[in-house]
Amino acid sequence: MSLRAASHLEGVLHDGPFAVTAEAVPPAGADPGPLAEQARALRGYADAVNITDNPTASAHMSAVAGAAIVAGEGLEPIMQITTRDRNRLGITADLLGAWALGARNLLCLTGDPVAVGDHPEAKEVFDLDVLELVRLAVAVRERGELAPGRRVDDPPRFLVGVADNPLVAGYRPDRLEAKAEAGADFVQTQIVYDVEALAAWAEAVRPRGVFERMFVLIGVAPPRGPASASYMREHLPGVVVPDEVVSRLESAGPDAVEEGVRLTVEVVKGLREIDGIAGVHVMGLGKEEAVRRVIEDAGLLPRPPAT
Repeated sequence: MSLRAASHLEGVLHDGPFAVTAEAVPPAGADPGPLAEQARALRGYADAVNITDNPTASAHMSAVAGAAIVAGEGLEPIMQITTRDRNRLGITADLLGAWALGARNLLCLTGDPVAVGDHPEAKEVFDLDVLELVRLAVAVRERGELAPGRRVDDPPRFLVGVADNPLVAGYRPDRLEAKAEAGADFVQTQIVYDVEALAAWAEAVRPRGVFERMFVLIGVAPPRGPASASYMREHLPGVVVPDEVVSRLESAGPDAVEEGVRLTVEVVKGLREIDGIAGVHVMGLGKEEAVRRVIEDAGLLPRPPAT
């Protein structure tokens, strides 16, 4: 894969060190301080961080503003953008605005259904689906094409990502292939605890050329205890939590948080042995210190400096 964007993350992915991304959640308020604090906690630990876009369909500070705040703290943002909340006009405006404010990467998502959030009566837009959103971002980058027949001379050149859920029941590899065909550059997956199952998935999609067309980053998250692990197993589709993980957390008792970090480090080390995996996406479940510990203990420091 050749260089396509103007992104530090893309440089890391191309140059070969195992990439690390993390996540920062804009507040449900107008104070930028909490988000800036998250960014400072992750600076030097992650190559880029996801800025969530109304996660769980609940109103938060906009991802565009969040990207600007994180970029201002010296950390490269990955701006999430959902098709749930905007038509193509609003999406295009956000692409231009986010680039102007420092975003260099996108993660294109459908978004959680509004029924699960704090505005269940909100209208879902879905003017574009995820594949069309990817194509739009790529068309803007490659041809400066904002709409058919309308081009700009200074287009944003985003690294374009998508999400995938490799261990979900009834997994369809053709869906990931379609995202690659649409032009996506990288994929971040749902949380993985079962390395053997992920390795089997990798072997299944390898003949389809997924690893040649996209950079694959696997989601990991240190559980805070057995209740946290059990909740993910029961309520997050595609999150396979082996019984051994729950047992270890139960046996750890008051040291469950430390045990969660240890087992996540083991997962990261196992993922590094799978040919084609380009990095990990470390989700802290609201605890940046746990993210830092996983990155440190997995031997993923120092990170390549941004240029």
